Amino acid sequence: MRNPRTGQERTGQGGAGRKRRKAILAATAGALAVGAAAVVVPNAFADDDPVTGLLDRTAEILPVDDSLLGLIDVGQVEELTESLTYADGADTVKVSGPDAGYVKVHFERLLLNAGDYVTVSSPDGSESYRYEESMVDRWATSITGDTAIVELHRGDDAPVSAALGAVIDKAAYGFAPDVVDDLVAERTDRSRPEESICQGDEKRPSACYRTSYPEVVDRSEPVARLLIDGTVLCTAFRVGEANRLLTNNHCFKETWEAQQTEVWFGYDCVACGTTLANAPVKVTGAQVLATSKSLDYTLFTVDDFDRIERFGHLELAKGAARRGEAIYIPQHPAGRPTEIAMDSAVDGGNCVVKQAVYDGYVAGSDIAYYCDTEFGSSGSPVLSRDTHEVIALHHFGGCPNSGVNAQLIKAEIGHLI
Repeated sequence: MRNPRTGQERTGQGGAGRKRRKAILAATAGALAVGAAAVVVPNAFADDDPVTGLLDRTAEILPVDDSLLGLIDVGQVEELTESLTYADGADTVKVSGPDAGYVKVHFERLLLNAGDYVTVSSPDGSESYRYEESMVDRWATSITGDTAIVELHRGDDAPVSAALGAVIDKAAYGFAPDVVDDLVAERTDRSRPEESICQGDEKRPSACYRTSYPEVVDRSEPVARLLIDGTVLCTAFRVGEANRLLTNNHCFKETWEAQQTEVWFGYDCVACGTTLANAPVKVTGAQVLATSKSLDYTLFTVDDFDRIERFGHLELAKGAARRGEAIYIPQHPAGRPTEIAMDSAVDGGNCVVKQAVYDGYVAGSDIAYYCDTEFGSSGSPVLSRDTHEVIALHHFGGCPNSGVNAQLIKAEIGHLI
């Protein structure tokens, strides 16, 4: 076996744009005919949906300051020209970015003979993901650390063909945690002095509440970290017993975007007072079932649902949110392990619903609160301390921060959950 080839290394800290490729490469058509699986491109959902349910159908989208949206790039994408074909002697490629927090390889195409597969692994093999099906324009699951090893596993009777194998056209290199924290702080200062952290950051890692509030920690288990298109962070959560998750429309809205999204469960600190985190269970988004720009939600499914079913689920509230109701928000701010916002100095103790009716993308769609959130917290559930039901879907900062009233979302998609 030849020595592994080394992919391009990361330089600088660019990658501020969210560039998304929607076209399937025409050049793969001939190769797919060799026997690889066909690819279906789903239809997109419309952006200009009317507000339905409990709001006036004629309500218009209000102007929103983009600085209030909780999106931030936490890595950069570099172009690569690497391949492992059935005509090559090499079986492995090393993709490395010095000081990267993670490496996420992108396949321009992956065309495999029956029974063959590709793995993307950490150098020590402690983290590894296997791909047995042919695909085009897809991200592999990220590898924690600065190096990923891509290996082609083929049978002895595999044909010698340059059309078969893996073509790697780019990789995303995540910034180190301290760099991400600096970016979040800079973005917050640039957007507004107290964009989402309202009077000192009172969020705490979920591990710090395991003894004092075990029921609150239990409800943080269904909350997942999202890594979208290699570099963008959001949060999501399981809703209902079936394979259903909720996040914001402004995080993603189409099936092809869901399929480029990693969903991390079980990503929390091992103990209070340490940044050491449990290894997450990583699955991939599968299909968008419903989405709304007006109410800023996306309902979607994941592949390998059986791997994450054990983390439990949340329920949308049966009743309306009440002014003064105590609340909490489990979230993944800046992509960190699960943190919970439950205290608020602004409110003199517990986080509470400050306004039960507040403007979001449309008038009257939200509830408002002073629970602390950060970039990356978009898509988090806002839960009642009394019932532990989801009363809102967090989406805006601004102090007060706000989330879409869960009653409005339930009126539209309750039959799908």
